[in-house]
Amino acid sequence: MPTAEAPGQPLSIGEVAERTGLSVHALRFYEREGLLVGPVHRTAGGRRQYTAFNVDWLLICVQLRESGMPLSDLKRFAELVRHGPGNEAERLRLLDAHRQRVDAQIQALEECRSVIAWKVGVYAEHLARGEAGGLWDPTA
Repeated sequence: MPTAEAPGQPLSIGEVAERTGLSVHALRFYEREGLLVGPVHRTAGGRRQYTAFNVDWLLICVQLRESGMPLSDLKRFAELVRHGPGNEAERLRLLDAHRQRVDAQIQALEECRSVIAWKVGVYAEHLARGEAGGLWDPTA
């Protein structure tokens, strides 16, 4: 979950990279691709100044991307949020579709883990009895 930090001093791109786990390059990419919902202001010298709001949004983006949300969906979600109230139903549809994909991935991984656990048990049992030789031997 994002941490709701109180608004305060602007953050540099390096500080935001450290807080979000994104690289400086990735942060620039997110900005360039329109994945941010709040503006990133710049100093007179052109340095980016992020807010706590930007960091909170980026932490959500990191979780959505790590869970497999396509960039196109993340862009659409950011666009909807930027447009403000009135499109919550579309935001819900987008997030719910992603949640369903994640649920399916979790189920598939649980099935894989079950097969792996069974196979670990088979090998552990055979090794404990000293009968592991020849298990799945393609030369036999």
